[in-house]
Amino acid sequence: MRWIHFSQRHSFKRRWRIATTTDPTSIKLPSEAVSTMDPLKDPKGHARTKSGVKATRPRSSTKGPLDIDQGPLPSPLSPQQSQRMALLGPARSPGLASPLPRSVAHSPVPRRMTPRPKDFSYLLRPEIYHPLTPLNVPPSFRNSSKQPSPDTSIPDLLARGQYRAAAISATQALTGAGGLAPPDPSDHVLIFELLYTRFACLTLIDATPIAAQEVKTLEDLNSSFYVDEATGLHLVPWELRVLNVRLQAMGFGDPRRAVMSYYELAREARDRLAQATTRHDNSARELWKDRLADLGIRVVGALVEMDDLTGAAHHLASLKDRGDGKMATAKALLWLHLGDVEAARRCMKPGQVDEVVEQTIAALCDMADGEYVAALARWRELKEQSDDEMIGVNMAVCLLYVGRMREGKTLLESFVDSGCSSHTLLFNLTTMYELCTERAKGLKIKLSEKVASMDETPNGWEKTNADFKLQ
Repeated sequence: MRWIHFSQRHSFKRRWRIATTTDPTSIKLPSEAVSTMDPLKDPKGHARTKSGVKATRPRSSTKGPLDIDQGPLPSPLSPQQSQRMALLGPARSPGLASPLPRSVAHSPVPRRMTPRPKDFSYLLRPEIYHPLTPLNVPPSFRNSSKQPSPDTSIPDLLARGQYRAAAISATQALTGAGGLAPPDPSDHVLIFELLYTRFACLTLIDATPIAAQEVKTLEDLNSSFYVDEATGLHLVPWELRVLNVRLQAMGFGDPRRAVMSYYELAREARDRLAQATTRHDNSARELWKDRLADLGIRVVGALVEMDDLTGAAHHLASLKDRGDGKMATAKALLWLHLGDVEAARRCMKPGQVDEVVEQTIAALCDMADGEYVAALARWRELKEQSDDEMIGVNMAVCLLYVGRMREGKTLLESFVDSGCSSHTLLFNLTTMYELCTERAKGLKIKLSEKVASMDETPNGWEKTNADFKLQ
């Protein structure tokens, strides 16, 4: 689930978070992914300088081991050794058999050198990783009985939505803290799996700046050091490489770095797609098509973060739909983010996407244009078809703007009672508390206690103070 926050057309976007369901996927990037330049050539060339000393004799002619007309090899014996060998007896005729077995000379077979394992011990140093403070977590979560024990495994933590604890456990496993044995420095599979868990969990708990600093240790993942010499495949998992692009762009303060890195990944994805097509591997081909589509959308997001809205719009217009409707939906959501409502409407062609998706985009377009009454009617119709949290949140926002705030607050509270606890839902509900009463802090604390008492889910259990606007 992704959340769109309109920041360019209307005043409500500074306070409200607009929910959307579709996770954008995109389409192929332009064929000229990365421009290349030939190295500069010296126009004058290299001139051979003449030596001032003349040779005393002409240079002897030599022949290399690959020359075709090479004669028999000369005898390695000196003249004295040859004379001594002649005194031992006459040379045997070819017809006589030798009393000793003759060894057959074989040409030497070049040994295939086994590549030495890579040493990733520089990723196991404890000083790389920052401690995570629990001060930004509400007391209702810090003191809850649902807090995991220190020996809980990382898969169990992820399944229960304990992302902060999973990030801490990943660090302990990498560094050997807490009595654990660190991984083998050559075990790249385990090391990169733990790194991805660490960085992904930091992103999910709104600690992206910390991840952006820690990821700089990886340096350039396009280096040949991260390539398997035996197979030619990259040692770093694809998911970590994609996440690394945005985090390093933030960590080094260079947003253009992200665009260039995405294009580098797209070049590799195209090569792998071509190889899968040659092998007639349909599953691999679809996988790399999806990854190319995802990279196309991420390039648009990187351009938006650079405030290059013109470039983002131009690139978004160049993306083509694959025929499954996913690209059309993703483009519509991005056009809304860029503030071009008409372009978003044009993406929704009849019969191209699901009717529910088409009505959802139409309702979001009405909200972007300030037509809250029309949008409310669309959301109400959609709610009769599906009791989705995203539909309820946007419907509550429309109720607020048509002067029915208490009805909107009641609607959001009903979703919390049913077990929903997304950031957008909690943020909008606490905002309504601030608008309804001057004693909003007490209502926020009670809300945090109610959410803390919910069962753990993979969507995330532990919340931060920012979710309840308690900062």
